[in-house]
Amino acid sequence: MTRVPIRYGARPCSLVVCRGCCCGDARKNPGTDHAGQLARLREAAAASGGRLAVRTSDCLGPCAQANIVVVQPSTEGRRRGGRAAWVAFTLDEDALDDILAWTAAGGPGIAPVPATLALQMIDPPKN
Repeated sequence: MTRVPIRYGARPCSLVVCRGCCCGDARKNPGTDHAGQLARLREAAAASGGRLAVRTSDCLGPCAQANIVVVQPSTEGRRRGGRAAWVAFTLDEDALDDILAWTAAGGPGIAPVPATLALQMIDPPKN
């Protein structure tokens, strides 16, 4: 696993977890522990030593593909050409495992996307 040093003013790899009208809604996806997933992501961020940040957002747009998680590159990842990756259908622990493994390895621009996660990538909505 590649460790990315955090320099002064550097931004870590970040996860933006949609929690709008459909994502995180037990009525839409009743078999998913939405609160448990968010807690798991936040625990991973707390244990990362500043290499991962997690925040929530209101509706990000692609409601038919809930739950959406946007993986944003760190400062170093962006410098190396990484761009935000939109991951759809993050409804199970396997998806979270892949997201957390990718971010632990450095995320966009630093580490390759896990093959199974690549299948869940979508284009961001056009506003």
